[in-house]
Amino acid sequence: MAVSNNITAVLNFVALMCSIPIIVAGVWLASKQDNECIRLFRWPVVLVGVLILLVSLAGFVGAFWNRQGLLALYLFAMAALIVLLLSLLIFAFVVTRPDGSYPVYGRGYKEYRLDGFSNWLKTYVGSPGNWAKIRTCLSESDVCTKLASNYLTPDQFFQDDISPLQSGCCKPPTVCGYGYVNPTVWVNPSNPGADPDCSLWSNDPSQLCYGCASCKAGLLGNLRKEWRKANVILIIALVVLIWVYLIACSAFKNAQTEDLFRRYKRGYV
Repeated sequence: MAVSNNITAVLNFVALMCSIPIIVAGVWLASKQDNECIRLFRWPVVLVGVLILLVSLAGFVGAFWNRQGLLALYLFAMAALIVLLLSLLIFAFVVTRPDGSYPVYGRGYKEYRLDGFSNWLKTYVGSPGNWAKIRTCLSESDVCTKLASNYLTPDQFFQDDISPLQSGCCKPPTVCGYGYVNPTVWVNPSNPGADPDCSLWSNDPSQLCYGCASCKAGLLGNLRKEWRKANVILIIALVVLIWVYLIACSAFKNAQTEDLFRRYKRGYV
């Protein structure tokens, strides 16, 4: 096997290893409660990671057994996947850049306004058809029920940093002035706040604030937080893949030159 093909085989092994953290990041995202309820966001990262794994494996085979046609196909497919991963990263960064969170005095957690998030996310989550499915999924989950058993006193609850999803869906907004009984049971105030969500809160475990704008905002806050974490891994993997791809292109050209030179010499023997 030519030296250039040896290099390409090693590089493909590195690319294959890069696919693993991408797949792991995708599975981690898909396992989160909010992503389980928003099917659009569940599997794109996993799919890209699996494709990179398969293409890298094909490139490794092509380099190891000196199959130039397979190597050329690998280079074309890997370029397309790098562009796809880059596009996914740019899209995720753009739609998760706006932050609808705001601090609340005397609370360890933040609350969330729907207007603070990107128009694309608001439109997707806020459409009646999508939100009806998401709301049903959330109400059937344990995202709020498990919250009720975690705190013994109001101070413990108020000072904890609960998730955006729990902050938006499992309790009424602080501005409404509801009295605390436990994280999912609250006493109606005599003069509730003017926020429309104040009249939507219910102590019914199947209702809570799942119909509130704050719940939609909390869901988007969760998405933003999780995708920002996953993006760190994806950016590192993308940088390594680009570096590997550029070197692999150079090695492929060298292999082609070496093969042409051997054929030229054989023609004069």
